[in-house]
Amino acid sequence: MDTGFGPNIVWNSGQKVPGLEFLGNFQITETVTVTWLIMAVLIVFSVLSTKRLEKVPKRLQLILEILVGTINNLTIQTMGEDKKNFTPYMGTLLVFLAIANLSGLLGFRPPTADVNTTMSLAMITFTMIHVNGARKKGIGKYLKGFAEPLAPLLPLNIIGELATPISLGFRLFGNIVGGLIIMNLIYGALAGLSYKVFGPSAPPIFQTGIPAVLHVYFDLFAGVLQSFIFTMLTMVNVAMAMD
Repeated sequence: MDTGFGPNIVWNSGQKVPGLEFLGNFQITETVTVTWLIMAVLIVFSVLSTKRLEKVPKRLQLILEILVGTINNLTIQTMGEDKKNFTPYMGTLLVFLAIANLSGLLGFRPPTADVNTTMSLAMITFTMIHVNGARKKGIGKYLKGFAEPLAPLLPLNIIGELATPISLGFRLFGNIVGGLIIMNLIYGALAGLSYKVFGPSAPPIFQTGIPAVLHVYFDLFAGVLQSFIFTMLTMVNVAMAMD
């Protein structure tokens, strides 16, 4: 079922699920299926690639060790040595976002082009910020920090904290969906140009090759960059709440 520019619905229960009537018909969208696919690929790859580790690493193991070491160093440099236990989550977040953003190159709709995905990740970050901040400083001291440096600033500080997940979620969503919209417009324009030049029976010749350069920027460069930015902002915000 086509829902317009949003993610397609790939399965619809056709009726309300008992106990979940308030949700209406239970639906699975393209976002969910692509996310499941990425998760399955990451899980299978992780299991198979770490099944036979050797003291003298070969090519794949060497690449993975470099990747893990880079993420570990990045986490320590950004958050501090005492917060290196966040490395597994930050690494998983970075890899997942990178693959999700790049999935458009394989013909899938990126899960991050759905605001539900980006806001869910932003809410995880929001929860991590305040849970770890309160755990490190103590609930009383942490809550008191919202009234600093002056008590009248309490409402502004609260609004600022609530703005964090909104900013994180919509920044990632806006960049990915913006590139998706631009590429769709370009494909449509090139199809129209092919029609005008070669006639209605000709294939959309101008769609071949020309969009590739733009895909390099909107899917490859911007996708990896936005993954890095989201992960870095998560690290910085969590570390600031704990310091």
